Amino acid sequence: MGRGSDCATDAAPQPVAPLPGERVGFVNNGGIDLRVREWGDPTAPAIVLLHGLRGYSGTWRALAAALGDRYRLVAFDARGRGESDWDPGRNYYTDAYLSDLEAVVDALELEQFVLLGHSMGGTTSYVYAARHAERLAALIVEDITAGSSVAGAGFERIVAEMKALPTHFADWSQARAYWRKLRPNVSDAAIEERLFESMRADADGGVLWRYDAEGIAETRVRPDPARIVDLWPVIASIRVPTLVIRGGRSDFCSLSSVRKLESENPALTHASVEEASHYVHDDAPEAFLRLVEGFLAGVRASANTAKVSGAQRVEQGQES
Repeated sequence: MGRGSDCATDAAPQPVAPLPGERVGFVNNGGIDLRVREWGDPTAPAIVLLHGLRGYSGTWRALAAALGDRYRLVAFDARGRGESDWDPGRNYYTDAYLSDLEAVVDALELEQFVLLGHSMGGTTSYVYAARHAERLAALIVEDITAGSSVAGAGFERIVAEMKALPTHFADWSQARAYWRKLRPNVSDAAIEERLFESMRADADGGVLWRYDAEGIAETRVRPDPARIVDLWPVIASIRVPTLVIRGGRSDFCSLSSVRKLESENPALTHASVEEASHYVHDDAPEAFLRLVEGFLAGVRASANTAKVSGAQRVEQGQES
C-alpha cells in the first residue's frame, strides 16, 4: 500500500515481522519489566536507541536493518509503552526514563556505546550524556533541543493532542482514521505498524491503547514543573561528540536554539533534513541513515587519529 491510500478496513493489523536474528528479552528496573529488542552481532560496537513520547522499540527496525551488519543495536519499550510494564505511580518523567536506560545498559554490560534518542528519548539521551560521558562514544539526538518541551508551536501541538486523546475507538477503521489524520505523510505500512505496536482489541470489539495513555498524557497536560528538565545547562555541559538531526519542517526543534547551543558547545553539530517533520527517521529514512553513518564514520576517524597521536607521544617519550 502507498501513502494515504484507502485504509478504511476494519481488519485487525497484522503482526509486524521481526528482522532476521531479532532478539527479545526483558530487563527489570525497580519492579518494572522493560522489553528489550536487539539486532546485529552481540560482539559488535553497540548503539542504544530510545524512542519518543508515543513510540515503541520496533520503530528502529529500518535503521537496524541497515546497520545490523556493523553494529549491535539495542532498543527498548519505555515504561508504559509496548510490552514494558506500566508505572503504577505514573512516573513518566525524565528521572524514571534515565534510570531505565541506566538499568538496561548495565544489565547488558555495555561499557561504551553510541546513544541515539528521538524527541522524549532525546531528552533522556542529553541527560545521560551529561552524567555518563565516559560510557559514550557519541550521541545522536533526533529533533529536540533546549526549550522544545516547554514552549513553542510543537509543544502546544503535542499538549493539544494529549488533551484530546481518545481513550477508546469503536473499531479498527476508526483507529486507522485517527492515525492517518495524525500522520498524513507516512505509508500505509507505517500506519499498520503503529496500530499493531500501540493499540489492542478489547473484549467488546473496540480498540484501546496498548500504552498507559492516561498516565502519560497527565505528565504532558498537567506536568509537575519541578520535574521538568532544563536542557540549556545540560546540553551546554556535554563533551561527547554530538549530532542533532532536525526536521526542516519540524515545529518542535527550534533551529535558532540548536544554532545557539552549537556556537557555545564545540562538541555539538547539527544537520537539517528539509523534507522531514518531527519524525525524521520515519519521513526520510535514507537521509537519516546517511547522516548517522557519516557522523559515526567521522567519530571513528577522530578516535583512531587520537590513538595514533597518543601512541606516537608515548614512543617519543620512551626514546628521549
